Amino acid sequence: MATPVSRRTFLAAGAGAAAGLALPGAAAYAGGHPTTSVGFRLNAEVLDGGEQVTSITLNTARLGPIDPASLTTGTFSVHAKATSPIPIAAGDLIFSEYDLDRPVTAVRLDHRGNIVLHLSYGEGQVGGGTLGYILSKGRNVQLDLVYTITQNAPIALRDRRSITISSFVQGRLSDPEVDAFSYHISGSGMKYRLYSPTQGGGRSRYTGRGKRPLVVWLHGGGEGALLPDNYYDNETTLRANRGALGFATQQAQRIFSGAYVVAPQSTSYWIEDGPRFAPLIREIIRDLVRGYPIDRERVYVAGCSNGGYMSMKMTTTYRDLFAASVPICGVVASLEAGGPPLITDAELTHIDTPTWLVTSLDDTVVPPETNTIHAHDLIPGSLMTLYDHVIWNGHQFPGHWSWIYVARNDPSIDGTHIWQWMAQQRR
Repeated sequence: MATPVSRRTFLAAGAGAAAGLALPGAAAYAGGHPTTSVGFRLNAEVLDGGEQVTSITLNTARLGPIDPASLTTGTFSVHAKATSPIPIAAGDLIFSEYDLDRPVTAVRLDHRGNIVLHLSYGEGQVGGGTLGYILSKGRNVQLDLVYTITQNAPIALRDRRSITISSFVQGRLSDPEVDAFSYHISGSGMKYRLYSPTQGGGRSRYTGRGKRPLVVWLHGGGEGALLPDNYYDNETTLRANRGALGFATQQAQRIFSGAYVVAPQSTSYWIEDGPRFAPLIREIIRDLVRGYPIDRERVYVAGCSNGGYMSMKMTTTYRDLFAASVPICGVVASLEAGGPPLITDAELTHIDTPTWLVTSLDDTVVPPETNTIHAHDLIPGSLMTLYDHVIWNGHQFPGHWSWIYVARNDPSIDGTHIWQWMAQQRR
């Protein structure tokens, strides 16, 4: 097994196990040279319900021209094991750990001649996820993944020689959408990820002159740090859902004419101490405005659940900072019966940032009536979209997950969708 590598670049699992089978009629050499080990990459995508490993790329191009007719879904088997990177206390639960076979649904050669194994995946499917949710802590962690590949039949080259690979070595986790966000730490120690619209040699994909807007995405409670466990990964903010990623898609970038997208990660969770976190988020925004061509008049804030609360808290604290705010299933009421509200009625009535609130009526985590609907009644001129359920592409998600709709630019009023509305706002 290879030495584990940093979670920042790769999954901390290290490498998959070797699989060298003596197959009948299979040659152990290709072109007169040992086949040696073949490395492989895990390819992932962030679905609406979270990131999953969807395929595997075997670095086989150097073995020679492979005959694609020799490849079937049974040529290789894939076993996946996912475990927590931190200890789980006795009696505690972590959801989404697994130890199972991943069905291979298709196999092909990419343009470089590498073998790509497509795996079964989908919303609600067990196995394949990259995150685990620790129940007692209410946090997601990036799982340690170990993938083991077994070759079940020889591979044929175009010259009719056959190959049996001696071993497979696991490499990095690749998710182009996530990888497009660079890593940063503010002067106060808050980690954040940043998407730049000038990806690729520093040359903007958008030809319009002038400065760019900035979208600030504030994550939910499950994506904060795990203190005192000292788990602060700067990963779960992007991998748990499409909240930040949605604003970096080609569709969103066209609507915003090229926007920077920043996703700060709380050192715990926002509602623990919103007044303390507000200036730390403001510091990140200030540094980005100073260091990048960002238009101060077009800074937008959006967030879900804990982040929905923090979106509103930011607009009560910095009334002239944002051009628009999108709180999704945000928390306003006290978390304890009879306790003081997290955001007072007086604070809500003084918000003058254009605000569009979103939630689902079947949200049992943050009840709409005492939170989103109550905030809408008090925030002057605010807009609101209420869904009955959270359903996307035929799959019904928990009612709390209404951020899925915003990540897909679904909310609309009088024919104007929420991203277009945001992009039209100026401070």
